[in-house]
Amino acid sequence: MSLLPPSTQVVIIGAGQAGLSVAYFLRRFELEPGVDFVVVDRGPGTGGAWQHRWSALTLGSAHRVADLPGMTELGLSFETADHHRPARDIVAEYYRAYEQHFGLQVKRPVEVMSVFNRGADLVVNARTPDEHDDDYREEIVTRLVVNASGTWQAPFVPYVPGIGDFRGRQVHTNGYVSAEEFRDQSVVVVGGGTSAIGFMLELEPVASDLTWVTRRPVEFADDERLSMEGGVRAVTEQDAAARAGRPLPSIVHGTGVAKTRRIAAGIERGLLVARPMFSRIEPEGVRWADGSFQRADAIIWATGFRPELRHLAPLRLHNRGGGVTVRNGAAQADPRIFLAGYGPQASTIGANRAGRAVARQVVAALS
Repeated sequence: MSLLPPSTQVVIIGAGQAGLSVAYFLRRFELEPGVDFVVVDRGPGTGGAWQHRWSALTLGSAHRVADLPGMTELGLSFETADHHRPARDIVAEYYRAYEQHFGLQVKRPVEVMSVFNRGADLVVNARTPDEHDDDYREEIVTRLVVNASGTWQAPFVPYVPGIGDFRGRQVHTNGYVSAEEFRDQSVVVVGGGTSAIGFMLELEPVASDLTWVTRRPVEFADDERLSMEGGVRAVTEQDAAARAGRPLPSIVHGTGVAKTRRIAAGIERGLLVARPMFSRIEPEGVRWADGSFQRADAIIWATGFRPELRHLAPLRLHNRGGGVTVRNGAAQADPRIFLAGYGPQASTIGANRAGRAVARQVVAALS
């Protein structure tokens, strides 16, 4: 039995913050969920990428999670949620209630494999569950696509000479499960964001040895004003890159890292003191340009993500510089493709604000 309808006017790919925000406003603009627009999501459950986060990441230690538009109707808010519970559990619960309350009819698990042209229409080819065929495919013919696939499935690991020779374990943020997996091991954590710092704090009681490495010095924000200024700068840089079609810069590079009491204590006791990036990886560890060496059983790459756009490859949206030129939420190379949660919209607050703007443009394109 087919999970997807044969056709619709709009397909939203991804039911995370950005996708649900766009869906909410399309519904407000009187488009009917499941008929006029269809939301598909790869995850087995609600919560977007949050459902895949590690259990030790609490709502209090994660980046601020903004409420979805209209969430007040449900009497829910992440501001008043239990900040000691795993973030993945709370976000999944709230998103589940949100989808049900607004009748968004998200189809899952649906993995979009490609989007391509068929005459004047777009075709979304997706893998959907089938007990007799692990690669069962369905297609939806649509006029417009809102891509809100995020970044979780596109981890970035920088190339370092010798990376393939390392005999220990290499794990990216999206493969991290728990600190217990690294008990009594010598671990090198690479990255200058909150995930890397969180790993250092979680691993401290269990690892035999910890080394923190960053590609550039970490700027710690001592007060809210500095954080707000950094946020404005980061959004401006992201927007400029998206408009110019350049690869997107790091968010953390623009915002800095808020120095909470827990982080400040880690700095004081010498845990959160970063070394510069090593120059090569050897079978038993990492070596710096000055010749110093650190033995390692594992390297954790908390080096961020890139936008997940592989399924849009048939449309050839990328320019020669390797980026996608996005203006007012739409791809310049194909204005039928809207990118929600891309560039300056990547934060939870940015995704919310963009939801209304993208939805308005979608409705205008349909009229």
